[in-house]
Amino acid sequence: MPGVLEGIRVIDFGQYIAGPMAAMLLGDQGADVIRIDPPGGPRWNVSGNATWNRNKRSIVLDLKQDADRESARQLIAGADVVIENFRPGVMDRLGLGAVPMTEANPRLIYCSLPGFGADDPRARVRAWEGVVGAATGAYRASHATKGRPVYTVIPYGSAYAAFLCAVTVAIALNARARSGLGQVVEIPLFDATFSVVGARGLLVNGKPEPEPEFNWSRQLPCKDGRWLMYVANNKRFEAFIKVIGMDQWRDAKLPPNELAQKFEQVMRTRTAREWEDFIADIGSEGVICHTSAEWLKHPQALGSKIIADYDDPELGRFRGPGINARLSVTPGSVRTPRPKPDAHRAEILKELKNLSSPQDINLPPPERGRAGVGVEGSEVLRSALEGVKVVDLCIILAGPTCGRTLAEFGADVVKIDSPHVKTVLRHNDINRAKRSILIDLKTKEGLAIFWKLVDWADVVLQNFRGGVAERLGIDYEQVRARRPDIVFGYMNTFGQFGPYAPRPGHEQLGQAVSGMQVRYGSAKPATAPFAANDYGTGLMACYAVALALLHRRRTGEGQFVDSALAYTATMLQSALLQDYKGKEWNEPHGQEAMGSGPLNRMYQASDGWLFLAARAGDLARCAELADLAGLGGADLERELEARMRSRSVAAWVELFSGAGIGAHRVVPSLVDLMTDPLVQARGLAVTRDHEGFGPITTTAPGMKLSRTPVTAGRPAARPGSDAAGVLAEIGMAGELERLIRERVIAVDGVKAGC
Repeated sequence: MPGVLEGIRVIDFGQYIAGPMAAMLLGDQGADVIRIDPPGGPRWNVSGNATWNRNKRSIVLDLKQDADRESARQLIAGADVVIENFRPGVMDRLGLGAVPMTEANPRLIYCSLPGFGADDPRARVRAWEGVVGAATGAYRASHATKGRPVYTVIPYGSAYAAFLCAVTVAIALNARARSGLGQVVEIPLFDATFSVVGARGLLVNGKPEPEPEFNWSRQLPCKDGRWLMYVANNKRFEAFIKVIGMDQWRDAKLPPNELAQKFEQVMRTRTAREWEDFIADIGSEGVICHTSAEWLKHPQALGSKIIADYDDPELGRFRGPGINARLSVTPGSVRTPRPKPDAHRAEILKELKNLSSPQDINLPPPERGRAGVGVEGSEVLRSALEGVKVVDLCIILAGPTCGRTLAEFGADVVKIDSPHVKTVLRHNDINRAKRSILIDLKTKEGLAIFWKLVDWADVVLQNFRGGVAERLGIDYEQVRARRPDIVFGYMNTFGQFGPYAPRPGHEQLGQAVSGMQVRYGSAKPATAPFAANDYGTGLMACYAVALALLHRRRTGEGQFVDSALAYTATMLQSALLQDYKGKEWNEPHGQEAMGSGPLNRMYQASDGWLFLAARAGDLARCAELADLAGLGGADLERELEARMRSRSVAAWVELFSGAGIGAHRVVPSLVDLMTDPLVQARGLAVTRDHEGFGPITTTAPGMKLSRTPVTAGRPAARPGSDAAGVLAEIGMAGELERLIRERVIAVDGVKAGC
C-alpha cells in the first residue's frame, strides 16, 4: 500500500534538526518532500542528515536572488505543507512569509519552527539547541554534580518541535479535509520543550512532588562490571525482591543508604546478562545499560526494525534509525536515500513550468466516511478534531499522552480506568481535557459498557502489557471484528516485533537499552533529565492515529497503529545513530559534560551559569572578547572560563545578544522554569484549581494554529466523576446507581495522582 501522505507535497526549508526531522517524518509516510538547500548544502553537515533527509528530493535555491526566490514562491503556491525553522521574520523579509503564502494558497499548511516564538521577547536571539536547552531546564544540575549543570547532546527542543510539527500537520490535514482550508502553525523549540517537561514540572500549591526516600528503580552494578537498570513499577516487583531476599531488608526498615548497599551486593552475584534473563523470566523489568553503538547491533533493535541498514551517497552503506510511527494498512517506509544537493533541480523546475495554478496539483482523492463517498466540505470547525471520539484505556505516561494530545486538538476523549487501583498515576498531568469513568472490565457488564463505547468511538487506545488485552477480549482483532473502521492505537516499550516485544517496561528501560543512560552518565549510567521516551511515544502514536484517521476519511478503512519507547529513544539520538566505515563515537557524554566545544558550552558567571552558542569568528563582534578571536581549543576555553566570572549572567547575555551571538541563562530547576513570569504569561505553564488539591501548575500545549487553536482543556476531572454523562451517551442513562451497587462502576475511592 502507498503511504497515507502520498500525493501530499511538502516544501522543506528546514536546517539543522527540527525542520529536516519533521519533514522526514512526513516523507516516511509517503509525502513528496522537496528539500530547499542553500548554496553549499545543509548548514550543519553531520551524519544525521543521512536519516533526516531520506525520502526527499533536492533543489538548491539562493533565497537572496530574485529568480530563486520566485521559484521558491511557486513551489509554495503548489504545496500542501511548508516547513521552515528560521528566526521569526526571516521568511517575511524574503517575501515568503506565512500570511501572504496562505492568502495565495488557502489550502496551505504553513508550519514555522523558530527557536523562540514571534511573540516572545527573545524572538531575535540566535536560538541554537544549546540556548533552548539552557532556557528550558534541560541542563539543570543532577544529584551527583552538586549544583553544576550537566550538558546533554540529546536535542530535546528540536526533536519535540519536529514531533509536534508532524502531529500538527497530520491533524491539520484532517481539518483541511473537512473545511477545505489550511492554516498557519507556529511551534517554537522553546515552547515545544514543555511537552517533554511534562509531569516533572508539575507543582502542587507551588511545590514539586517530593521524591521517595528510597527508590527501588535504579541502576545497579553487576558481577561482570556492567550496569543494569531495574524498574520496580509493575506487579512482579514483590515476586522479584522476595526471590532475591531483599524483602527482608525492606521490611526491617533499613536506612536508605544501607538498603542500597544490600541491593548492590545482591546484584553483584550475577552478570548483567544473567540478571536481565532472570528478571524477564519472573516478569519484572530490567535491562542492561547499553551504549548506543551496542543498541545498533541489539537483537531487539534489529528485530523491531527501528534500526536497519541503508545506502547513502556520502556515508555509503550505513546502519541507522528506521520508521517510528507504524501503521498496519499504510505502513511507512524508507523509499529513497538522502539525495545529493540539487539532484532533482531539472525535474522540479520542469514541474513548476507545467503548472498553471496552485490547484493543478495535490488535490486529495474523494473522501469516504461511514456513510459513503463524499467530497471536501466547507465545515466551520472550532477545533481540528471536533467530532472525533476516543476511548482511552492507557496507563502511566505514553498512552495517556496520546489521548491527551488528541483531546487538546478537540477530540472527545473518554478515559477508562480500573476502580480497583488506589491511584491513577500522573492523572493531573496526562488526563486533563478528558472525561473520566471507572469500569471493571473483568465483569461481564463492564465489558458490555466497553463495547457500547467502541460502537460510539472512532479511536481506541491501549498500552497494556502483552497478553492483557487478549485475555480481556478487547485486543485489536476482536475490536476490529466488531468495528472494521476503528483506528486502534497501541504503545509499548520495545515494539511489536523482536525478542523483547512481549516484555513490560517503562521510560527508564527505553533509555537504558538504547544508550541514553550511558551517554548521560558515562561510567555510571544516569537517568536522563526528562521522561522523553514516554511523552515522545505518545506524540508519535498520536501522529499515527491522525494519519489513520486521514486514511479512513478517504477509504472508510480502519487500521492498527503503534509506536514504542525504544523507537522514540532511537529518534531522539538520530543525530548520532549512524554506523558506517570510519565512524567515531566521540560526542560529549557523562555528568562532567559542559558542551561540545569552547564556543558551544556552559560557563559560570559571577552569579550563575549561562550557555554560549557562537560560530567561528563571532567573538570578533563582541568588543569585550574580540581579543580572543584568534584562539581555539583548550586555550580559548580557559580564557572564556576566566572572563565569564567577571560579570553577571544578565550582563553577558545582553552583551552577546547585542553582538548577534546566541546566549541564555541556564535555568537551574524546573520550579524556576514553571514559575517564570514570561512562561506563565505565554500560557506554557497554567495554574488552575483541581478538586482535592487546590491550585496545580501544569505544562500546556506549545502549538499555535491560526484556524483551529489548541487548548489545554479543562483540568483533569476527579477519577470516575464523568460516569453519568458517559453512560447517558451510550443509552444507559439512569443505570449508574445500579452499576455502582453491582461494583461494575465506581465514582469515588480512586485518587488522582500528581
